[in-house]
Amino acid sequence: MDDSGTGRKAAAADIDLAAVLAASAKGGKGSRWRGRLVAAAALIAVAGTVGFFYNGRSATGYSYETQPAKRGDLTVLVTATGSVQPTEQVDISSELSGTVRDVNVDYNSEVKSGQVLAVLDTNKLEADVKSSRAKLDSAKANVLKANADLLSAQVSLERLKSLVRGSVSTQQSLDDATYKYESAVATKQINEAEVLSAEADLRLAEVNLAKAKIVSPVDGVILTRSVDPGATVAASLSAPVLFTIAGDLRKMELQVDVDEADVGQIGVGQKATFTVDAYPNKSFPAEIEQIRFASETTNNVVTYKAVLSVDNADLLLRPGMTATADITVEAVKETLMVPNAALRYAPPEAESRANRGIFGLFRPPRMGPRSGGNGNEALTGAKRRVWVLREGRQVPLVIQVGSSDGQFTQVTAGELKEGDALVTDATTRAR
Repeated sequence: MDDSGTGRKAAAADIDLAAVLAASAKGGKGSRWRGRLVAAAALIAVAGTVGFFYNGRSATGYSYETQPAKRGDLTVLVTATGSVQPTEQVDISSELSGTVRDVNVDYNSEVKSGQVLAVLDTNKLEADVKSSRAKLDSAKANVLKANADLLSAQVSLERLKSLVRGSVSTQQSLDDATYKYESAVATKQINEAEVLSAEADLRLAEVNLAKAKIVSPVDGVILTRSVDPGATVAASLSAPVLFTIAGDLRKMELQVDVDEADVGQIGVGQKATFTVDAYPNKSFPAEIEQIRFASETTNNVVTYKAVLSVDNADLLLRPGMTATADITVEAVKETLMVPNAALRYAPPEAESRANRGIFGLFRPPRMGPRSGGNGNEALTGAKRRVWVLREGRQVPLVIQVGSSDGQFTQVTAGELKEGDALVTDATTRAR
């Protein structure tokens, strides 16, 4: 029946009802009762007609959105952010206080191990070396004199011993000679110790003179330089950093912060790719070489540091670049998979209008539970229910799922087949 025919019948019913009510108003008391009964019957007829009209116009149908079950490669990723850093970075300071005389390098200068980076003024240090050398020479001369005095005291002592035995000399003279000999021995030992001390002072002065030349301990590149000729360097417990040297920039590392919820999925040796803002369309490969046990907490978020090795042969990457890394924790080849929207889908509850009543005609359909299959049993573990569209009807299938990349989920068991139309959404439409 079309809408215009139904509308005409409803209008005709309204006219008949009005005529009945008018006729009943003109009759007597008995006629009024009969009129009321007739009017009630007419109202029921009108309600039926209107209900039929409404039902014909507004019976609800559904439009289904589907995606096919397909086979493909599924890659499970863990995303983390961090920064690119040199594998080796050294801060260079001065152990001595003084004035900087020369600076031989600048930013980005490539240096070799042992190369002189800067030189402090050496006038005082050279004077200290000369003074220490002179003290050493004096101490050595004192040792020579002490040896001579010791030899003289020893000869005198031996002579007096023989004279005492011959009763030519007194015991007092022998005692004096013995004292002089022992004193000469002690003086010699003191002078020899002074030689050792002078030698140590000379070595220290020479070391300080050598430290006036600030050299690079590694091969690398100058990242920072915070000193100029003429600047005064004050050595203290916290020595100022004069230069920062990065090791070979052709080999770098990516340090990323992995959320505690994801750290159990990653491991040493896993591959990753990352991007940096400087080259948004280029992806760089990396590999995890270390996962640190120490945690870091920022704003109550716990993370763990993962260190990835990076090949930077073309020197595109620079220290400090911010990077976003995708770590491959699992890669499944040619597996059956379903879109995650199909796992989240819940079909509308099948509800006949006969059970809803007249007023139920005006209620929208309710959304049904996820279960059904008939879909009434509860699912546990890795089991999930999906709905397949077959001949215009939704058919529930129970599957077992595995890994997920956030968009698709692996199907490990079940009756689902490649190409099955999986319902992902249903929208109401007027028929």
